Amino acid sequence: MSEKQEIIKQMIEMQRKFIDLEQKGEFSAEEYYDSDGESELARYKQTYNDLAIKLVDMAHEEKGSHR
Repeated sequence: MSEKQEIIKQMIEMQRKFIDLEQKGEFSAEEYYDSDGESELARYKQTYNDLAIKLVDMAHEEKGSHR
């Protein structure tokens, strides 16, 4: 599996976990939007964002384009 496919797979798994936690009421909308960068939710969001940025950068590199 390519690195790009691995990143996509990881992001989908993270989305599924997030949806499950949200549906179980593990956190509120306020916690999601007010996270301070130190909470588990904030770290989760940062990890997901980092993966998304890496994926976009890889796509640009593949096509020879720039952001």
